[in-house]
Amino acid sequence: MIYIFLFLILLIIDQYSKFIVHSTLYVGDTIPIIDNFFNLTYVQNRGVAFGLFQGKIDIVSILAFIAIGLILFYFCKNFKKISFLERIAYTMIFAGAVGNMLDRIFRAYVVDMLDFRGIWSFIFNFADVWINIGVILIIIEHLIFNRKKRVK
Repeated sequence: MIYIFLFLILLIIDQYSKFIVHSTLYVGDTIPIIDNFFNLTYVQNRGVAFGLFQGKIDIVSILAFIAIGLILFYFCKNFKKISFLERIAYTMIFAGAVGNMLDRIFRAYVVDMLDFRGIWSFIFNFADVWINIGVILIIIEHLIFNRKKRVK
């Protein structure tokens, strides 16, 4: 139950932030939050992460749909075998993938807005954050916690 709740909270944060940006800014508009470091910048991403595969929304959507299905299948099949940390990680990845897929289905592009131009040249959204945190948690689980299990 906690995983469904987490999934819904993450999805709502992602979709609500995209709704606010889409309904209040024009494409390309930037609002400085922290000067020369963090801005809200409205970008319509018609590809995947880091601007790859721009204009290939059909192929990207099919691959994303397959990935979502595989993640859900793995999560359900291995639910009792994987650790709490991995369950949280897969829930985050699933929420991020679904959030971006909803954009592709209903808008034909993904709304990006988080612009850390002080340290990063790419603009992204909360769904991307959830995916990356999930991947980092899986790496931590496998590198640190699985290593401790093998040592014992």
